[in-house]
Amino acid sequence: MPQAPHRPPESLSEADLERLQTLLDALPAPLEPLDVSMADGYLCGVLLQPEPVPLAQWLPPLLDSEGRPTPARVDDELLALLRRRHKELNVAIAGRQWFDPWIFELDEVDSPSETVLPWVAGFAHALDAHPALMDLPEEPLLEPLAAIYLHLDPDDLEDADALLEEIESLEPPADLEAAVEGLVSAVLMLADVSRPLKPAPGAAGRGPVTGRRTAAGHAGPGRSRPKQTGRR
Repeated sequence: MPQAPHRPPESLSEADLERLQTLLDALPAPLEPLDVSMADGYLCGVLLQPEPVPLAQWLPPLLDSEGRPTPARVDDELLALLRRRHKELNVAIAGRQWFDPWIFELDEVDSPSETVLPWVAGFAHALDAHPALMDLPEEPLLEPLAAIYLHLDPDDLEDADALLEEIESLEPPADLEAAVEGLVSAVLMLADVSRPLKPAPGAAGRGPVTGRRTAAGHAGPGRSRPKQTGRR
C-alpha cells in the first residue's frame, strides 16, 4: 500500500500569533522573552546549526534574552505553538523552500531595515546562544550572513571586519519586499553550508542556492550584539 504523501505542518494563523505573543508576555518577571518576530528569527538561527539543537537548549534563550533560568513549568500551549513554528521552519529549510518570516510593518515611515530589525536581532541572538554555525569555515558564510546583518548598526558588530567589508559591497534593499526576500534567501544559502542536501542515488548533487549581488544575497560571520527590543 503506497504511503500517504508528507503533509507540511499547518501554518500558524494570525490568531495563533496573537495568542503566542500573549503567552510570551505572560511569562513572569524578571524574564524578558523574545517577541514573536524575534522568536521567528531566533528559530531560523537555531535550525541552521550543523547539528540539531534539542528543545531543552533552544527554549531558554527564547524565553529570556538575558539567559536567566526558565520556570520549572512552561505553559503547554506556549510550547505547542513554538514547536509548531519550529517544525514548519525546519520543513521549509530542510527542503530549501520559501517561507514567510514573521515580520510586521507597524509604521509606514520605518525603513525596510527598521522593519526587519526585530527578526534580525532574534537571528543574531540564536547565533550568540548556539555558536556552532559560526565555527564552520568563514568564506561560504560571508555572503548570506552579510545579507542578514546588513540591517544592523555596524557598531553592533564586534570583531567582524570581513563581514563589514562584505556588507559595504551590498546595495540596501529598495523596499520591504526585497528585504524580506533577502532574509529568506540568506537562510537557505546558509542551510546549503550547514545542512547540505544529500544527493539522490545516481543523481547529480544540488549546487548551493545562488543569491543576488544585492542585500538579497550577501552575508558574513562575526558576532553581533544587537540591543534587544524587549516586550512588545
